[in-house]
Amino acid sequence: MGIGPDDTLSARLRGEREGPAPEAREGEVGANRRSEIPHLTPALSAPRGGEGVSYWGPSFWLRFALCGVVLGLAVPFLNRWVTPDSALAVPDYLVPLLGKYLCYAILALSLDLIWGYAGILSLGHGAFFALGGYCMGMYLMRQIGTRGVYGNPLLPDFMVFLNWKSLPWFWFGFDHFAYAAAMILLVPGLLAFVFGWLAFRSRVSGVYLSIITQAMTYALMLAFFRNDMGFGGNNGLTDYKDILGWNIQHPNTRLALYLASAAALGLAYLACRFIASSKLGRVLLALRDAESRVRFLGYSVTRAKLFVFTVSAVLASVAGALYVPQVGIINPSEFSPANSIEIAVWVSVGGRGTLIGPIIGAILVNLGKTWLTGAAPETWLFVLGGLFVLATLGLPRGIVGSLRPIRRSRPAVAAAVPAEGKA
Repeated sequence: MGIGPDDTLSARLRGEREGPAPEAREGEVGANRRSEIPHLTPALSAPRGGEGVSYWGPSFWLRFALCGVVLGLAVPFLNRWVTPDSALAVPDYLVPLLGKYLCYAILALSLDLIWGYAGILSLGHGAFFALGGYCMGMYLMRQIGTRGVYGNPLLPDFMVFLNWKSLPWFWFGFDHFAYAAAMILLVPGLLAFVFGWLAFRSRVSGVYLSIITQAMTYALMLAFFRNDMGFGGNNGLTDYKDILGWNIQHPNTRLALYLASAAALGLAYLACRFIASSKLGRVLLALRDAESRVRFLGYSVTRAKLFVFTVSAVLASVAGALYVPQVGIINPSEFSPANSIEIAVWVSVGGRGTLIGPIIGAILVNLGKTWLTGAAPETWLFVLGGLFVLATLGLPRGIVGSLRPIRRSRPAVAAAVPAEGKA
């Protein structure tokens, strides 16, 4: 769904630099503001108002339901009701691995929302993922109680080992799931809001914003590596026992976590699609392609970017919270800038600005990573780098973007400009 610059957009941008005619400067810009944005983003405006296929038509819901059946019914059926010796059976050890892939898909979807639609390339999105994971890990650690190695009912094992005398204040409340769930949403969301307000208000964009986000996640990684921070230091948080009273290692619990990840992915996709198909989505696409033009038309670029950046951070945090109980550990390596760069690779391979593309890219790349790290672990990083170069040069629009047919007609769009000029 990516929209590159064309003749129409170039002509409109030239008109911006020249400025409106003197007689049109008062009132005309405000009157035409709502009609300008769809011309800058014809791919999203076309499905609306009966002009082409509806963004929420029956065909979409049919495809969405089919995906839901495959993820929500087929995998549990093949895991629980097919005999283990069958070639179609999904073994118990594979269920949390598939759940991990779905968490990665949510993470890639969150980055696509800001990179593909708003042009914000965040190279620190792994920080929000890790913060959500730590919030869930703190809850799971509080559920261990006397079953830990040292048998301390109040302090996690790593605190006992490091001679902590009391539980730090920021651990209070994490023995309740509702509090932990609230922190999963609030902590990364608040960080993204404050960071985004400072960055977007100062009009930091492009590569400068990418570098700042990368510096943010690197600083958090260094902080969480410290033992005196109270988050487990280098070892992180692990040795979980149960979640909501259920044994976290039991096959049924793992299947339930997988289904929760599948449901979260479906809800995240619907939320992102709703934003993309709304007026805000058209504004985001327009400011991605011509931010100064959108600002000139009177839209609040800062508010639009800040909203979508905060929503994206919350989605990444939810992915991290679902990821931790399925892999059984969270440590500061999740803050690594390399992880955030890898997320961008998933989105680029699948096709940014398509929503479904990053999901496919995340699953395919991680499937390849799982196989390569076992078959040839020393070459995985070279393959990842080569894949990103190949996707950039050979498939600049990604897998989905290259396969998606062109839905708009250039003559029809070009014809709209003279008509507006007469108005």
